Amino acid sequence: MHDFTHAELLTRAKELDFPTRHHIDGREESGDGGAFAVVSPRDGQVLAHVADAGEAEVALAVAAARRAFDSGPWPRLAPAERGRVLVRIADLLEEHRERLALTVTLEMGKPITDAHQIELRAIINTFRWYGQLADKLTDESPHTAPDALALVTREPAGVVGAVVPWNFPLTLAGWKVAPALAAGCTVVLKPSENSPLSALLLARVATDAGLPPGVLNVVTGDGPTAGRALGLHPDVDVLAFTGSTAVGRHFLHYAADSNLKRVWLELGGKSPNIVLPDAPDLAKAAATAAWGIFFNQGEMCTAPSRLLVHSSVAEQVTEAIVARARELRVGDPLDPETEMGALVDEAHLERVRGHIADGREQGARLRTGGSRVLTATGGSYLEPTVFDRVDPASRLAREEIFGPVLSVLTFDDVEEAVRLANATEYGLAAGLWTSDLNTAHRVSRALKAGTVWVNCYEEGDLTVPFGGVKQSGNGRDKSVHALEKYTELKTTWIQL
Repeated sequence: MHDFTHAELLTRAKELDFPTRHHIDGREESGDGGAFAVVSPRDGQVLAHVADAGEAEVALAVAAARRAFDSGPWPRLAPAERGRVLVRIADLLEEHRERLALTVTLEMGKPITDAHQIELRAIINTFRWYGQLADKLTDESPHTAPDALALVTREPAGVVGAVVPWNFPLTLAGWKVAPALAAGCTVVLKPSENSPLSALLLARVATDAGLPPGVLNVVTGDGPTAGRALGLHPDVDVLAFTGSTAVGRHFLHYAADSNLKRVWLELGGKSPNIVLPDAPDLAKAAATAAWGIFFNQGEMCTAPSRLLVHSSVAEQVTEAIVARARELRVGDPLDPETEMGALVDEAHLERVRGHIADGREQGARLRTGGSRVLTATGGSYLEPTVFDRVDPASRLAREEIFGPVLSVLTFDDVEEAVRLANATEYGLAAGLWTSDLNTAHRVSRALKAGTVWVNCYEEGDLTVPFGGVKQSGNGRDKSVHALEKYTELKTTWIQL
């Protein structure tokens, strides 16, 4: 969005009108649940009042998805035709890219440049990739005795409930909706109450692209009411959730208390980023560590929030990160020059500040940051923050903060680094910086994480799966493997 000035983007943002009603069965419905305010973290102002789903609205959406799956055309279309619709969705997302990026920035606070260049690129690529994949999948015909024929087919699993968070509201919705649709499922999407506007726009785009009524429904509301109703609904066959580990546990209970629906969870992280003294480029390692923890205001489940650095280079690396943190431009996310925007809301800002206060009390050394800034704007802004001398047993080192707060820990040998890295309940991602190929292979295998980046961080594309182990969840988004969540294997044995 560097083609526009800050003033031009402010004007364009003021001209936006937002959808405010649930999207059910191809239509926009207000429902009877009242409405809630969507507040922009950039200035504390109300963007819109959006329909608030209760059990009745969720039931309507699930019923629409059930009809569309049981008797509608979508699961019965040729895969190539489903793929063409997904590609049309990608094309329309590109056409509306500016409006969608502005909406994401306004509702959750990320810099407009990141929203336009990263968030929208991700969802457009996701729909296009799964659209192109839809007719490339094959079933199996195992070798049997001459008097029998065996077929193993993948069939769409049914109605999918997708519950997604606010930090990447379109990316994470795309990672669930696109493969589910490619597989022939129908979907009820519940976005976070902090970021419902972009999801409602996505539903409009999908309908305009030719998606039949009931195939993608969006209900807006909070987790304890709308999320719970979706998790407990007996006509939901699969539940895909991204969010906190605590809420993930609730969805497992909902499945047990209802129809034993399959539940796929992508949960929290406290990802270690290990820097060895033989890293090929210590300056790059430091710059990447700083980018990783401060990108998206640190509101990223894979954020490398624990920097594990060898004691011989710890000060060199830490000082470089501190210098970068001090020069990072925190400001209005509608300014194209802003590098770090606002945290999603006041409550989350106060939670992050509570972790910073705990770090100080527990004896960690605050190297930079730690304070709220830009208070006159009415927004939720925080300085990039770096602690070192962090106790591995402290909350600062063990709990997910989900903010721009880096904890620096040191080690003296590789074995100690691996022990520190794995000393967490989470297992989402990890980073490793080394020039030694043997070390790279050995340590990456020893790390308990769904993804390990070597001499980089947060790299990859749609060909590789994403997800965690331990209390970071199960199942995988992205890649062909995501379709495993939304399909059922059926064996057909034919006696000849």
